[in-house]
Amino acid sequence: MFKELIERIAISLDKGGIPYMIIGGQAVLLYGEPRFTKDIDITLGIDVDTLDKVLVLTSKLSLTILVNDVGDFVKKTMVLPSLDVSTGIRVDWIFSHSNYERQAIERSNKVKFGDTIVRFASLEDVVIHKIIAGRPRDIEDVSIILLKTSEYDYQYISRWLRKFDNSLGESFLETFKRLVIDIK
Repeated sequence: MFKELIERIAISLDKGGIPYMIIGGQAVLLYGEPRFTKDIDITLGIDVDTLDKVLVLTSKLSLTILVNDVGDFVKKTMVLPSLDVSTGIRVDWIFSHSNYERQAIERSNKVKFGDTIVRFASLEDVVIHKIIAGRPRDIEDVSIILLKTSEYDYQYISRWLRKFDNSLGESFLETFKRLVIDIK
């Protein structure tokens, strides 16, 4: 179910010329361990100014929009929640507005799904997203990813987490360092 929907989405985004990357639980499956996830999170390399383009795309994919006042909701949250009614899979379209997100999309990995190439966030960017989200499940995902691989760009992750610490007044970098130490 997920694989087929992800393939359809990737094809549609590529045809529409919309840069993107799959993040969240689906990306964790690529780098971590199998686990239950009930949605697909997609960061788009476009801003909310192009909402109409995404609405056309969701319609072509037969996805149902899950909010009433779409324009207002998307402007406030930068997210367009939708649902593939036939499978019950939720698809969250996340509009990007930062240099970090656009760079992460450029760094994304192209993964072959059948005959389709799908762009997934790099391992490092999945770690960054998960640490910033900060829920217990997210931190567990990061631990599993880091346990499974010793080959990742520690400096890239640290540099971006430090920037987010400075701009958001958080301690994301300390969380990452603690996880790395705990794993060793």
